Amino acid sequence: MMATISSSRADERAETRAQALQLLTDPRLTGMSTGELDALKAKLAPAQAAAAEQHRYVLRKGRRVATTGRSRSLLCDADEVLLTVIYLRQVCPQKVLGDLLGMNPVTIGHGIKATRKLLDERKISITPTVVRYFTRAEDLRTWVTGSGPAEHAPTALTRQALTDPTLTGMSHEALHALLEALIVPYAAAIEERRHRQRGGNRRPGTRGGVFRQKITDGDRILATILYRRRVCGLDALAELFGVCRSTLWNAIRDVLPILDARHIDITPADHRHPTAADLLISVGAHNHQVVS
Repeated sequence: MMATISSSRADERAETRAQALQLLTDPRLTGMSTGELDALKAKLAPAQAAAAEQHRYVLRKGRRVATTGRSRSLLCDADEVLLTVIYLRQVCPQKVLGDLLGMNPVTIGHGIKATRKLLDERKISITPTVVRYFTRAEDLRTWVTGSGPAEHAPTALTRQALTDPTLTGMSHEALHALLEALIVPYAAAIEERRHRQRGGNRRPGTRGGVFRQKITDGDRILATILYRRRVCGLDALAELFGVCRSTLWNAIRDVLPILDARHIDITPADHRHPTAADLLISVGAHNHQVVS
């Protein structure tokens, strides 16, 4: 009886995990079509199989002599590629992936580390997303499925407010296009700086700076645009992005040369908000007028 219950629970967990993995294949999260994602999985599959066999060989201290049963791994090679893409896209941290799949984040981290190494060896880069960053599994699930309010966490609502055209001086479409155009050269500039600081190439499989700070690359660029627009002071801007003043200032100093090198003109705003609360209230009032 106990074995039947245990098996039933295992099946339920497997089904939940399969549904979560399917959810994560959404092109808005991966930045790829289904065909492109499948092609990436197929490209890495032979190397993943070889690495797995080498790992088993080391553990056995010799050649395999018999097959004792099916793999106990909760994630297949294709799953690990998907999770690595989601992580490198900076959609969410590993803890959120663990909550979503009902798995230990450490297990997920091992898969991501191994897959990241294969991507590095083949010089395959994954471009970070520029708008969405989820800190809770339920927020990610709700946004993808459209089963409730698109965003309800305070941080997410603040990020959405900061993209308001009255603050950025451009439409949402124009802002997104600008972020997409800048995020790759920005990431390249940061990696070049880290290369100089390290005095050499980054070791394959290391995290490479992902999630070392509380804001994404897209956030850093957005913050710099708002700083150039002078919509509020640096302290208020740091409060809005949920980081300390020095962290935000370092990010802005990294992005400013990228804007200047491309001669991107950021027109100052007509009004400077004295506090973060005042800025959010003004955006809310503007949106209310638009709806009315």
